Amino acid sequence: MQGSPAQGTATAALTILALIAFAANSVLCRLALGESAIDPASYTAVRLITGAVTLWLITAFRRNGSFGKSGGNWISAAMLFLYAVTFSFAYVSLSAGTGALILFAAVQITMITVGLSTGERPEILEWLGLFIAISGLIYLVYPGITAPSILGSLLMAAAGIAWGVYSLRGRGAIDPVRVTSDNFLRTVPLVIVLLLFWLSSLTVTPKGFLWAALSGSVTSGVGYVLWYAALPRLTATRAATVQLAPAPLAALGGVVVLSEAISLRLVISTVVILGGVGLAISRASVPKRPETTAAVAQTSVRD
Repeated sequence: MQGSPAQGTATAALTILALIAFAANSVLCRLALGESAIDPASYTAVRLITGAVTLWLITAFRRNGSFGKSGGNWISAAMLFLYAVTFSFAYVSLSAGTGALILFAAVQITMITVGLSTGERPEILEWLGLFIAISGLIYLVYPGITAPSILGSLLMAAAGIAWGVYSLRGRGAIDPVRVTSDNFLRTVPLVIVLLLFWLSSLTVTPKGFLWAALSGSVTSGVGYVLWYAALPRLTATRAATVQLAPAPLAALGGVVVLSEAISLRLVISTVVILGGVGLAISRASVPKRPETTAAVAQTSVRD
């Protein structure tokens, strides 16, 4: 079923804002871990806890009567935690280019595989856009790819799979704010266990705390609400494809925020990736999923 122009515009706006938030997460993580201003466990903890607090406050002040009602579930919360912790630890031993390639490849394989298994059949433009976007990403990161750390590669692949699963589960979310808030709150006990396990190696400077808190409260907490709001109107293939966009956006953010050098390769790859993403979602429509699949998605949110 084709969505109305207003719905399509709203979905596009939500998706673009979410992707900008994802790219900002990468820049903030580079700022914090690259300067050794905070250790990866503390970064993960501050990111998730500040995200939980921010979303709890937003939920508390809403006037639709949803405060106090559970919207998330432990499986989604576990996927969110797994993504956050493996993402942070993977970048200790991986370069940005190699890590991005592994992460986004894992996200796409996960989401597209699940989409195909549940009956989605991407259109020709979706496949073509996906191929063009992946080509642009490979062109962007290939010069920097060296023999990566096995442990780092496994951690980043796990992060990609976890984020793919978390995104898929969000496609049935009726109230994105309530669902995301509850998922973040449910990660807090897992964060406490992580900190206890990593206690002897904790390192937190004011600057590191600031970057992690911004990532948690704004680009993660609010960003994931926007993503969950857009997901119901994106097929699994489109949702996977658009998540290639943060790679060049993060690279451009590095140029502006971290004073990294801009190159012709970066400009070309950015145009190719964003062009492929635009092609893949050029006919945005409500996902055509079997009723049983939609019912399972709705039920999973209430688990």
